[in-house]
Amino acid sequence: MKILRFFLKSFCLFLLFLVIACGGCYLYVKSAPKITINSANHIILYDQNQMEYFKGSESKEWVSLDEISPYLIQSTIYTEDKHFYQHFGFDFLRIGKAFLTNLKNRSMDQGASTITQQYAKNLFLDFEKTWKRKWDEAWYTLRIEANYSKDEILEGYLNTINYGHGKYGVENASKFYFGKDAKDLSLAEASLLAAIPKAPSNYSPLSHYEEAKNRQKMVLFQLSSNGIISEEEAENAFQEELVILGAEENEILSSIHYFQDAVMQELNDIPTIPKKYSDVGGLKIYTTLDYMAQSILEKNIKDSFPYDSTLETAAVVMNPSTGGILALIGGRDYNTSSYNRAMSSMRQVGSTMKPYLYYAALENGFTASSSFISEKTTFSLEDGKTYSPVNYNDKYGEKPISMGTAIAYSENIYAVKTHTFLGYDSLIQVARRVGITEKLESVPSLPLGTNEINILHMAAGYSAFANLGYKVTPHFITKVLDGEDHVLYQNDENKELVLNPSLVFILNQLLTATYDPLYIDYNYPTAISLSSKLKHTYALKSGTTSGDNWNIGFNKNIVCAVWVGYDDNQDLTTSDYKYAQNIWYQTVEEIEEDLPETDGWYEKPKNVVAMLVDPISGKPLEDPSKNKKLMYYLKGTEPKETDPTFDEIVYEENG
Repeated sequence: MKILRFFLKSFCLFLLFLVIACGGCYLYVKSAPKITINSANHIILYDQNQMEYFKGSESKEWVSLDEISPYLIQSTIYTEDKHFYQHFGFDFLRIGKAFLTNLKNRSMDQGASTITQQYAKNLFLDFEKTWKRKWDEAWYTLRIEANYSKDEILEGYLNTINYGHGKYGVENASKFYFGKDAKDLSLAEASLLAAIPKAPSNYSPLSHYEEAKNRQKMVLFQLSSNGIISEEEAENAFQEELVILGAEENEILSSIHYFQDAVMQELNDIPTIPKKYSDVGGLKIYTTLDYMAQSILEKNIKDSFPYDSTLETAAVVMNPSTGGILALIGGRDYNTSSYNRAMSSMRQVGSTMKPYLYYAALENGFTASSSFISEKTTFSLEDGKTYSPVNYNDKYGEKPISMGTAIAYSENIYAVKTHTFLGYDSLIQVARRVGITEKLESVPSLPLGTNEINILHMAAGYSAFANLGYKVTPHFITKVLDGEDHVLYQNDENKELVLNPSLVFILNQLLTATYDPLYIDYNYPTAISLSSKLKHTYALKSGTTSGDNWNIGFNKNIVCAVWVGYDDNQDLTTSDYKYAQNIWYQTVEEIEEDLPETDGWYEKPKNVVAMLVDPISGKPLEDPSKNKKLMYYLKGTEPKETDPTFDEIVYEENG
């Protein structure tokens, strides 16, 4: 009890000091210049064509208090700050209760922020949990209270608060969730809407309906216990069936919120951007978004999956010349899950790892015709163990095959033989050079994609192939201006040559084998179904594990990476493997629809020669009437009939 009395006495003294200090501060801020709130934290996002597609906390439809349903106003006040009209920014009684509750429970679960404090935080501050931020919040709260009436503060709060799904302001939220103006909200609708701002991602009636209803019940209880409505009215409102629309009249892309979140994440990492946007009168952020590409990608994803499927996806469309992200989707439905898989998830990449290996091979003396025997093989490892990879569908040619054939069929045996021949570090070094930073294990299975890599990072890595050897940094922001159009940040879009352009050209040609009918032999190219669908030329590689399916393809104009899988890592079914490929080819072809068929592909470097060979073996043609393909080599490395296979040199016993 002595300890409790000590804490109570200390708290009372602290409270008295706080009251006196706040009174003095109030007099000071009352005489200071009036703080401006109508431009605070205004963030406007533009796409690459300077079309405005988002306005941060600046509501697009500002409404006055008399244009807002009284039910919504009352629900907000009695849920968030019932003494709003009595205090001058701080509810000390509530602070005291929260302090005692947290002390008793030995936690920090209870908060006591007033509407004015929340408004100050939303307008002027970041969300770091530091003492400095708490002090700044208190200071801004006093300045707002000293310079604006309670009605002005409440009106501003309701017009700028986050109601989830990128909807700021009560009018925008009312139209999004219920398709009506804020003044027309019923008690049931208003109480459900007022439940959201406490934790928009947790209380959205679209993605967490039960949690939203539980929170609504608490809102209605507050109204009834304070005599605003009767218990019967509260119960009827709770039981009322509501139609939640989750749509907008102007059909703004729902997936654009994934892109928007990525922009804000990048913005927070730029050191030249002030944390308090009010210091610079708001921000104008020019982004790399191609609105048309985002629209195409969203449509193709929505049209691909069965409605009741729990499959998820993530996709990135990138400009390989600059590293600018043209389109990005982090999941099938932002309203259901705002988790950005394209930015945050790590998945096994399967055979999309192999192009890094085959570039390393070309750099170490291999050519498009270099061959290994396609047959079941057991590898003896240094630790005395063995490793026996298998090809997809357990198909083997039982003969030497070229690198082009290995790429066409995504041959695992050829890949592991190449990996072992070069040494495990060769693949890792190439991956590091193009920007893959994830942990890569030096094991024989690495080229089969057993490690997990982020989707955006894989797209960036493939960009080094698409731009003939230059490493680029993926980014979403090109320029940031303040409220007076002063440049605060400019992305220089630097790139670094990390690969040999001539060897990359040869690799890119080889990656067209994945849908080339000339490679039909003992197996079929992995994307042969696309041979008649693609009007433009792309390098393409798929990747498959038990729980992941990838398609990454490119030309010099775009890189497009698509992943499909389940969030809980459950195995894919046979029918699940079609979605990534369909989304990929439909997206790239629609984006390039108006371009000539030859646009986007590469001119042959001067030190590269073309030669007609048998595509399966990679050997020069003896019989011109047989199957033949034009393949590319550095001058002086063209194949000869007498060339031995690597298998004959290295592997004498195969299991």
